[in-house]
Amino acid sequence: MNKMINLMIDGIDVKVSQDTSIIEAASSVGIKIPSLCYHQDLLPSAGCGICVVEIEGQPLPKRACCTPVYEGMKVKTNSIELRSLRKMLLEMILADHYVDCPTCISNNKCDLQDLAYIMGVKTEENAPLQTRKPIDESSVSIIRDPNKCINCGRCVTVCNDIQTVYALTTVHRGFESEINTPFSKGMAESTCINCGQCVVFCPTAALTEKTHTEQVWNELLNPAKHLVIQAAPAVRATLGEEFGMEEGSLSVGKMYAAFRKLGFNAVFDTNFTADLTIMEEGTEFVNRFTSGGTLPLITSCSPGWIKFMETFYPDLADNVSTCKSPQQMFGALVKTYYAENKNVNPKDIVSVSIMPCTAKKFEANRPEMQDSGYKDVDYVLTTREIARMIKEAGIDFAKLEDEKADDLMGIYTGAATIFGATGGVMEAALRSAYYLITKENLPSPEIKAVRGMEGIKEAIVDVKGTKVKIAVAHSLGKARELMDRIRQQIQETGKSDYHFIEVMACPGGCVGGGGQPFQSNLAARARRGEALYKEDSELELRLSHENPAVVEVYEKFLKAPGSEIAHKLLHTNYFKRDIMSGDIIEEATHKH
Repeated sequence: MNKMINLMIDGIDVKVSQDTSIIEAASSVGIKIPSLCYHQDLLPSAGCGICVVEIEGQPLPKRACCTPVYEGMKVKTNSIELRSLRKMLLEMILADHYVDCPTCISNNKCDLQDLAYIMGVKTEENAPLQTRKPIDESSVSIIRDPNKCINCGRCVTVCNDIQTVYALTTVHRGFESEINTPFSKGMAESTCINCGQCVVFCPTAALTEKTHTEQVWNELLNPAKHLVIQAAPAVRATLGEEFGMEEGSLSVGKMYAAFRKLGFNAVFDTNFTADLTIMEEGTEFVNRFTSGGTLPLITSCSPGWIKFMETFYPDLADNVSTCKSPQQMFGALVKTYYAENKNVNPKDIVSVSIMPCTAKKFEANRPEMQDSGYKDVDYVLTTREIARMIKEAGIDFAKLEDEKADDLMGIYTGAATIFGATGGVMEAALRSAYYLITKENLPSPEIKAVRGMEGIKEAIVDVKGTKVKIAVAHSLGKARELMDRIRQQIQETGKSDYHFIEVMACPGGCVGGGGQPFQSNLAARARRGEALYKEDSELELRLSHENPAVVEVYEKFLKAPGSEIAHKLLHTNYFKRDIMSGDIIEEATHKH
């Protein structure tokens, strides 16, 4: 147990553990010390200096983010000297920052803007120091604007320490230092896996998604086009936040209503193909498990994880499920099954997906994602992008009456909803895998051993006397830890003792994706996940194999899970990628 420390901050007695920083101790008693580079979920970089405080007995101010507390410490967070120092530091940052707040994508959601307003800093009082630098738009998912970068280091920390991708780094030294990609080659030629965690943690708009709202508006306003929309499970738990609703508020019905008001011809739910994914992936697992196939089977829903695997672990590609993600399954069915049912020419269909994830933009543009004979998903919008479109259309989201999705591909189960939280895919898969093996449903559909925010969760599930060892990892740093363990087991014994593994690229799963509301923290991600579990518990249908729309699509179109047409439309292959550039080297695995 950590030793407890007594100190005083602004005259208030505080008691915290000895490993606490001053900024954390202050927060525990409701004192918010201003900062730019600090984030509660990241190791402090001590980059900006805005969080300086005075400590009795110390000759100079100290940075609160990286200074630990000690017994009897007396801290002052506000004084004439501190205010002057903070204002000077902020003025220096602003002088080297491209200020276009009214049109900036982070307007009213920017830490720098907030601090400048609170401290009364005026940009016109300082001569600009900046020389405009080229914007990196090479990536299909993420734009990096060095003119708005404040060198806080958050993006480098999350990319290197949490995701272990190493696509961003600090180059040069002193006043010349800047955040860039290795060798300054651009995001597209780095190991970036497009997860967008750098975007979520960025306090300004130095990193943003590559937006496609203008293209979607043009399609919506073109009467010759037939617009079909899907929304991922996690979006229902976050979209409301963009309109002032509480974190974790479910807004399913309002979301559907907003999509119709925007002009979409058909409003569906990616949850439908999340259930379909379970049928395909569950069948794949059962086949491998019962026939001595390659194990462990590793889930394939997270496109950031897939590119990470292709780059760093292509030797484990045969372990990864060949199932496409729910987004891509949906896209393939929209231009085949849906087009056939509605007698719409697939060339006139524009397939739009609303995703919590910037990596979904990359996934939709993978060259192999055209099994329908067309590009399966035409446009991917993040939660933030669709929120801006709803606002532009003048729709009062919070006051919308709830509506339902269209039936053909809109019915879903609770198993699909929990896809958005870490552990959710595993829990959903086991609910149906148990049935596929035993022809009986689980006594209780809830598998709580795989829930929660622990980085790696393990459990053994008893399937009628057969022990199935499972693991769940979220964040790519934890995935790397788990994959290294599996690789070592295979090298030493020829096999792994795991049977089934879920990997989600983003901390917390899709509720914490790179396309979700800016600057979320782990606590907020946990609340969003709880909202999805709540919806699951309240739905009448909780098992993917009991979804009537899924049963119907197999009866009328796909024939059976794992059928020839199912493999053609719903399964994919992977590549080996260069570890320096991320470029494709060769095919790593084929559809099974």
